[in-house]
Amino acid sequence: MANLFNQIGTLLELRGENPFKARTYYKAARTIENLGTDLDDIIRNDRLKEIPGFGPAITQKILEWKETGTISYYKKLKETTPPGLLDLLRVPGLGPKKIAVLASTLQITSLDRLEEACRENQLLTVPGFGPKTQAKIAAGLEYIREQHGRFLWRQGMEWAGKFRTALAAHPAVNQVEIVGSLRRCLPLNSRIDLLAASTDPAAATAFFTSPEFERKLELDGKVVIQQTAEESIIIFQNDFKVRLSIVPPEKFPYALWAHTGNEGHKQALSERAAQLGYQLRPDGLWQGTTPVVCQNEAELYQKLGLAYIPAELRENCGELEAAAAGCLPKLVTPEDIQGLFHVHTKNSDGLNTLRELVEAAVSRGYHYLGIADHSQSAYYAHGLTNEALRRQWEEIEQLNREYPHFRIFKGIEADILPSGELDYDPETLAQFDFVIGSIHSHFQMGEAEMTERILKAMDNPYLTMLGHPSGRILLFRPAYPVNLEPILQKAAAKGIIVEFNANPFRMDLDWHWCRRAKELGVSIAINPDAHSVEELELARLSIPVARKGWLEKDDVFNTKATDQVLAYFSQRR
Repeated sequence: MANLFNQIGTLLELRGENPFKARTYYKAARTIENLGTDLDDIIRNDRLKEIPGFGPAITQKILEWKETGTISYYKKLKETTPPGLLDLLRVPGLGPKKIAVLASTLQITSLDRLEEACRENQLLTVPGFGPKTQAKIAAGLEYIREQHGRFLWRQGMEWAGKFRTALAAHPAVNQVEIVGSLRRCLPLNSRIDLLAASTDPAAATAFFTSPEFERKLELDGKVVIQQTAEESIIIFQNDFKVRLSIVPPEKFPYALWAHTGNEGHKQALSERAAQLGYQLRPDGLWQGTTPVVCQNEAELYQKLGLAYIPAELRENCGELEAAAAGCLPKLVTPEDIQGLFHVHTKNSDGLNTLRELVEAAVSRGYHYLGIADHSQSAYYAHGLTNEALRRQWEEIEQLNREYPHFRIFKGIEADILPSGELDYDPETLAQFDFVIGSIHSHFQMGEAEMTERILKAMDNPYLTMLGHPSGRILLFRPAYPVNLEPILQKAAAKGIIVEFNANPFRMDLDWHWCRRAKELGVSIAINPDAHSVEELELARLSIPVARKGWLEKDDVFNTKATDQVLAYFSQRR
């Protein structure tokens, strides 16, 4: 319901309608997000009229949604709004108000038209759009073009899991696995790759490309663009490309390795096989004309004198050498995570109360929870004033008494201001158990200036963790320009924890830098950046991506027991 009201507000702004009208729907969405009672219960007990700000128009739309599952006003707005206007929202720095201005003054209603206007400097004729704004929009357009057809790892894995389940249930399929970049757990991917073993590939292919398969998975607009007995490619929802490769069951272990990649890893392993007198191909391992039988990938690596290399590490970044020397990392697992940091309550921009989050963390088997709402200058996220902090601390102390075997840590996500200062005075910062420093504004600094901004923040004795270090939002915003090498070196020298942000849109620190942090001895916190009870799951769900950085249990801060965390915080203070 809240999502629908937010979309109505956005559509109204895009159309340039009365700003007060749009704000009414945004406010209603926020009210619904912060309800302490289930919306169904409120409707059932006829108590909608008791909620402040819910007039007849809002109430009627809620009841219509409850009855029909949709809102006719929303459907009409969406149908009569040029679809290209919604695409423009993907451009960094372009909000609904600016888009409405561009649509009314230059008739810009698509990404192509916006690109043309930037190329011809037409934006400079619009009040409020100077050279810097136009350059920023042009850079945003280039970024969007680069990301076209790509999707998040978690989103791809959810779809791939559905495909795998449906295919595995078909009688013609003996075995099926997710392969390609998804299996290697890259944060961004451009295709879902599946490998199946079958003695009847024609039947398996026919099922994969059939209307029955489309109906079973509720694929929107499925198009078959390639179909043979051995390989088929389909596209659904206009963007998602899925490739199914089929091999005989006896060839499956070799094909699984070959279809996982990456190319550098495959080439290096093939060269090693040749040095040992073998020939390694996607259809098998051969010694002369004699096939060498392997039941699975582990046996394949073993035949070549190597420990099994997890798919996450197969990027030709030294994993073969480590496997040959018997020193591959024992990668961190979801079960290793003992507690969570970087969790937002409804006191700032979260959706749940502190108590609800604590109860959810306890039920999930965690031993501690580090609350980190936004700081006071984050007005857009209802950052906490000193008075709000005091109230929250009292609640934390009360809950710590109620849950003697669970620990709630008093934290904050303090903005790193453009000056490099943290967003509270030292007296306030000294009262937290931990302080996460993050950048949420002024992304357009140059690399040297941005790097110096973070380095200065790290001089603050109260900084415990550095949050989402590059500031990227995958598919929507590139990382801000920053040199992470001196930052990681300083983190190592000062004992500052660096965050791996487990939100699927961030996955930041990127895996390359996670490995560099590990080399320097920097402790990594796998943080969910949770804004709801459901998002507490993100830390464990993102572990496969974090493992790409060769992270082991001892490299991850929140695998520590509660008393170890307490000791670290006490030492920092």
